[in-house]
Amino acid sequence: MQKNKIINQVLDYYNEKLETFGATPRGVDWNSEESQELRFTKLLEIVETFKLDFSVLDYGCGFGAMYPFMRKIFVNDFSFTGFDISENMIQKAKENFANDLKSQWCFSLSENCESDYVIASGIFNVRLKNKKDEWGKYILETLTEMNKYAKKGFSFNMLTSYSDKEFMKEYLYYADPLFYFDFCKKNFSKYVTIMHDYPLYEFTILVKK
Repeated sequence: MQKNKIINQVLDYYNEKLETFGATPRGVDWNSEESQELRFTKLLEIVETFKLDFSVLDYGCGFGAMYPFMRKIFVNDFSFTGFDISENMIQKAKENFANDLKSQWCFSLSENCESDYVIASGIFNVRLKNKKDEWGKYILETLTEMNKYAKKGFSFNMLTSYSDKEFMKEYLYYADPLFYFDFCKKNFSKYVTIMHDYPLYEFTILVKK
């Protein structure tokens, strides 16, 4: 099955990054902590902060870097589920947050993972040697799954096709932001926001239900 082939390739890629760089931004293929936190800030705009409490599913959580960032910026109480296809990443997250009762970590999804908000950071970037149309199909299937688990909305980011050509890499996927805005608008919600105004070669989409 094509999706399983893609998942296995991505799994090997990120396991190697974790083994090489450990539980650091480079261990999940980001350049720096500053750029990682800027991405988190944009993605978390999906959360209605005036609510007393809420739940989040971090879809592709890596070793769990988003969780302490959220604890730092939100005064509201919230519950957090981290999901990743890599058992190694989940094991590292469990080690990092072993005594934390507000978080749970898993490498498979179930009905119990349904949350107010689903957030995905960077999971669509590394295409490797997959054909662009195969990768695009995989993305749409994943967005549909994210929508399924999101009660109030979801957010995701992608590298942009408006990137400077001289810096683009063959193994990465640069998406047309207008296509994904249109897809979300037609398939998930009337309330879709696209953010393409921050100093990274990417965009963030928020889908509110």
